[in-house]
Amino acid sequence: MPDPIYTPKTCREPAYQLDWSYSVFWHQTPTDFSWLEELKQLNEKDGIRILQHEFQEPKVSQFLISTRPQVAPLIIAQRVKGRLQRLVRDTIPNAFQRNYGLRSIGSTRREKLDHYLASQLNHHPMADERVNERLKRYQIHHPHLDLSNPRQTSHAQYWYNLHIVLVNDGRYMEIRDELLQGLQKMIVNAANAKGHWLSRAAIVSDHIHLTLGCKLEESPEEVVLSYMNNLAHACGMKAVFRDGYYVGTFSEYDFWVIPRPSAESSAPPSKLGEGVGVV
Repeated sequence: MPDPIYTPKTCREPAYQLDWSYSVFWHQTPTDFSWLEELKQLNEKDGIRILQHEFQEPKVSQFLISTRPQVAPLIIAQRVKGRLQRLVRDTIPNAFQRNYGLRSIGSTRREKLDHYLASQLNHHPMADERVNERLKRYQIHHPHLDLSNPRQTSHAQYWYNLHIVLVNDGRYMEIRDELLQGLQKMIVNAANAKGHWLSRAAIVSDHIHLTLGCKLEESPEEVVLSYMNNLAHACGMKAVFRDGYYVGTFSEYDFWVIPRPSAESSAPPSKLGEGVGVV
């Protein structure tokens, strides 16, 4: 196996917006929530930022969480719930049920994002209409893979949807049939091999958008780098993309459906990393 071209070291400054609604279920209603600040501090070092907590009946703690690309959703569940159990063990020794819910959320809802990807060729038309017709043949859409549906494990119901953007190095415009066909085939094969729900791939001349559902144990960073390296392999093991990427979470819901504790939250929560515009 050749060494990967794209690694965490070569892609040190990705743009990202990774946010989650995480629900844990208590055995009994807690009366003390003084643990929240300490729980925030304990998880911050792992790239898990607790932005908000709200308790709701029946016996549900709902957290709004932001993470770094290196953090797999499974780690969110393990760290937050495990550390909270330790913080309350003196008063509630067996605090939680084993099941939990996790939903990726974002600043844009799934329907709007899907429409945006579907219209990429109109957003980025080529001067030669023959090239536009050629690019149309390499778009990928799998409407039967509905990312609004949850995935399940023995203890979790979850939605883990990612929007990935890869930009060609130097904004090079790739319009050769054999390369476009290779990219299309590799995206489909990689998604099938990894068990991803590939909803849509918008392949334009100088960048690629992907929307897909992933597995809990995979970090966003792992997912993105695997596609970057697979696509580089399809192009003859060449560094075809910039040493960076955009990755964001999304679902049926966005930030605006989450109640805010105060008026100061009039915009989506601040992120752990710097964001950039999505092409």
